[in-house]
Amino acid sequence: MYPFGSGGPPPPNSSAPYPQAPFGSGMPQPGQAPYPHSSPYPHVSPYPPNPSSMPYPNYNPNPGYPSQTPGYPPASTYPQGGGGYPQGGGGYPQGGGGYPPQSSAGYPPQSSAGYPPFGAGYPPANTSSPYPGSYPQTPSSTPAVTSYQNPYQPAPANPYPSQAPTGTGGLYPGMPGAGGAAMGMAQCFGEMKTHVTRINSEIKSKGTPTVRAAPDFNPVADAQALRKAMKGFGTDEDALINVICRRSNEQRQIIAREYKTNFGKDLIEDIKSETSGNFENLLVALMTPIVDFYAKELHDAMSGVGTDEDVLIEVLGSMSNYEIHTIKFAFEKIYGQSLENQLISETSGNFKRLLVSLCVGGRDESGVTDPVAAQNDARELLKAGELRIGTDESTFNMVLCQRNYAQIRLICDEYQKMTGHTLEKAIRKEFSGDIMEGLLAIIGVVCNKTEYFASLLKKSMAGIGTNDRQLIRLVVTRCEIDMADIKTAFERLYGKSLKSWIKGDTSGHYKHALYALIGEERSS
Repeated sequence: MYPFGSGGPPPPNSSAPYPQAPFGSGMPQPGQAPYPHSSPYPHVSPYPPNPSSMPYPNYNPNPGYPSQTPGYPPASTYPQGGGGYPQGGGGYPQGGGGYPPQSSAGYPPQSSAGYPPFGAGYPPANTSSPYPGSYPQTPSSTPAVTSYQNPYQPAPANPYPSQAPTGTGGLYPGMPGAGGAAMGMAQCFGEMKTHVTRINSEIKSKGTPTVRAAPDFNPVADAQALRKAMKGFGTDEDALINVICRRSNEQRQIIAREYKTNFGKDLIEDIKSETSGNFENLLVALMTPIVDFYAKELHDAMSGVGTDEDVLIEVLGSMSNYEIHTIKFAFEKIYGQSLENQLISETSGNFKRLLVSLCVGGRDESGVTDPVAAQNDARELLKAGELRIGTDESTFNMVLCQRNYAQIRLICDEYQKMTGHTLEKAIRKEFSGDIMEGLLAIIGVVCNKTEYFASLLKKSMAGIGTNDRQLIRLVVTRCEIDMADIKTAFERLYGKSLKSWIKGDTSGHYKHALYALIGEERSS
C-alpha cells in the first residue's frame, strides 16, 4: 500500500493491470476514470473530436455516459427505409449483422452521479484494515456534482492521426474496407502500448522515499519494544526512534492496534506522557493516520485567530483529485463541517476562489496534451494579465486549476515563447499576497515538485528561529514519497545538505528522529 499524500491514486486494487503510485504524489489512478471528465480508455482524447473524423456515426466522446437509451443507436444511424426505431424488429438486422446493438459491456459501470459508488474507487471501506479508516458517504453539505464542461475548443485536426482513410466496404460505416478490423485492432493495441509505457514511466519517476515499509514486519514485537521503552522509570527515546521512525505509516497503525490489544493502553497517549516538546510532536504526527494528519493540519491552520495560508497552499496545491476527496471526507467526519465551507469562512477574495477551485478536486488528470489548446491558453493568460490594465484573476484560476500537469507545462513553454519570460515571472508581476503564493505553488508543483518542497524546507529553517510545525509536517508527509529526491534538490539549490540545516536548527532526540526520517546516520 502506498502512502497518503503523494498525489497518487486510490488504494491498491489487486486486479489493477498497472502498478500503483503513492498517495500524495499527485498522480491519477492508471486505467481508471473516477471523475466524469477523465476517460478510462487510454486511446480516447479528452478534447472534443472533429465530427467529420468520428469513426462511428453514433460516436460518443464521453464513454460511460450515454445520451440515448442504452442498447439502441440513434435513429439517424439506421439504413434508408428504417425510419426511427423499427417495431417488431423490422428494419433492424437480426443475428448480429449490420449495426451491432450498443451495450455497456465494453464500459465499466458508473453511477448516474458521475462518480463511482463510494467504496468502489475511494475512500476504502474495508473495516478490518487499520489504515486508512473508512469514511462516510458524500456529506449532505457537499455540493451536487455537475456535468463537466470541456474547456478546450474542438480540435481542428483528426484526433486519431494513425487512423486509416475511411472506405465503404467495411463492416461498420466510416471504417476501412478490406482489413478494417485488423487495422483497427492494431491501432487499438498500439495506443494501449503507448499509454502503458507512459504510465509506467510516470510511476517510476514518482520519487525515492527515505522511509519504507519494514521487511519481516512483526507488529507484536514492535508493540512490546515500545512498551518496554516507556515502562517504569525513564524513557528509552532511542528505542522509540528505532521503531516509530523506521516503519511506514500503515505499519505504525497496526502497531498501535497491537499495543492497545496487548496492554490495554493507547500508544499515542503513552507517547504524550513520556516525551515532550518537538520530539513529542514529531512522534505523535508519525503515529497519526496520514489522512487524519492532513485533515488536522488544515483544521488547525484555520482555527483560532488568523489563518496559516501557507498550510492551505501546500496541501491543496500538491494533491491529486483522489487525495483531496479523501481529505474532505476525513475532515467532515472529524470536525463536523465541510472543508469547503471552512475555507470560504476563513479566506476571502481571489485567494478564496482559488482554494475552493482546488478543493473541488476536479482537475483533468488524463495526462493528454494539446499544443493548439496550450497556445490558446497561453494567449488568454497574456491577455488576462500583462496586456491589460488590471488582472483578470478568473482566467488564471480556470487554467491552473483545471488543466492536467502535462498541459500546464506545455502552456508555460508556450507563454515563454510568446513573451520571452516565464509565466512565474508574470504571476509575480501581476499578483501579490496569498493569491500570488497559491498560483506560484501550483506552477512549482507542476514544473518541479522536489524543488518546490526543498524550498519549503529551507523556508521552515531560514532566518531567526525554526518553524518546527512546518518542518515536522514536510518531513512526515514526504519521507515515504520522495524525500531522497528532495535532499538532492536541496543541496543543489542551496549548497548545503539538508542534514546540515537540520543539525543547525534542531537538537537532542528531535534531531536524531529527523535524521532517521530523512535517511541520514545519527551524528553528535
